[in-house]
Amino acid sequence: MVYQASRARYETMTFQRCGNSGLKLPVVSLGLWHNFGDETRVENSRQLLRHAFDLGITHFDLANNYGPPPGSAESNFGRILREDFRPYRDELIISTKAGYTMWDGPYGDWGSRKYLISSLDQSLKRMGLEYVDIFYHHRPDPETPLLETMRALDHVVRQGKALYVGLSNYPAELAQQAIDILNDLGTPCLIHQPKYSMLERGVESGLLNVLQQEGVGCIAFSPLAGGQLTDRYLNGIPADSRAASGSIFLKPEQLTDSKLEAVRQLNVLAEQRRQKLSQMALAWVLRQQAVTSVLIGASKISQLDDAVGMLANRHFSATECAEIDAILRSIK
Repeated sequence: MVYQASRARYETMTFQRCGNSGLKLPVVSLGLWHNFGDETRVENSRQLLRHAFDLGITHFDLANNYGPPPGSAESNFGRILREDFRPYRDELIISTKAGYTMWDGPYGDWGSRKYLISSLDQSLKRMGLEYVDIFYHHRPDPETPLLETMRALDHVVRQGKALYVGLSNYPAELAQQAIDILNDLGTPCLIHQPKYSMLERGVESGLLNVLQQEGVGCIAFSPLAGGQLTDRYLNGIPADSRAASGSIFLKPEQLTDSKLEAVRQLNVLAEQRRQKLSQMALAWVLRQQAVTSVLIGASKISQLDDAVGMLANRHFSATECAEIDAILRSIK
């Protein structure tokens, strides 16, 4: 059956301007890190993408290494884009990244001009696109000169292979240097993608201030801390959970007794707000003026509904913020 997007797709979603740019992003964006590779049924991925767009989620975030295996998320997305979303291409923000290992040898990793431009060419081919809306450097390279990496980002914009460029996982001081170089080159940094959640607040110690001062947007990944800020672990670690399976992304030792108790207390506060814990956690990240969007992952349509349902109660009183801070400080 030919997909036709919901006519109501823009009626409930909120869009925020990305830094000082002309681009607006939905406050909830969908990341294709997991659940879109070859290990997932393509029809499940298709239904997730369709439902997300019907909810007004116009931003789909990928990277060259997303899968598993690496590259497969882009390939599968490209197929679904071709079969379902081609008429809606100009309503979508499609981003990808390069910075982690993609192929053997010295040219398939990090931040050289050779790697970044080659990687983007491969990504465009996998997705069947002439350009991406945003191309990120995925992580800092301690050996390649920062100027070389930023010049490569500037170059792909001038080639027409990306409309905007961004950074991911850059600490505050290095982000400032990269932003300054991009400004001098004439291709401003649009956005930064850091890890940020109630349980990982490092960006508050400087990065958010840099982004706000420089007019750079921010999209937070892992805002639910790998599932820790959901109702999944309220009663301990379920046998079928990510933490119990030995996942490299969430290990049992991360779920300490004090953290689990804090999560339970946060859940009580969420219930008082008539929200799920996951919804409160997303709203809490978005409370920061510097944050443009939260980047969620999803394996079920209900998770998309929950995330967008957060919009019904995005704001916090000073008392609620103080209560949350006190709970988070209790974690040992």
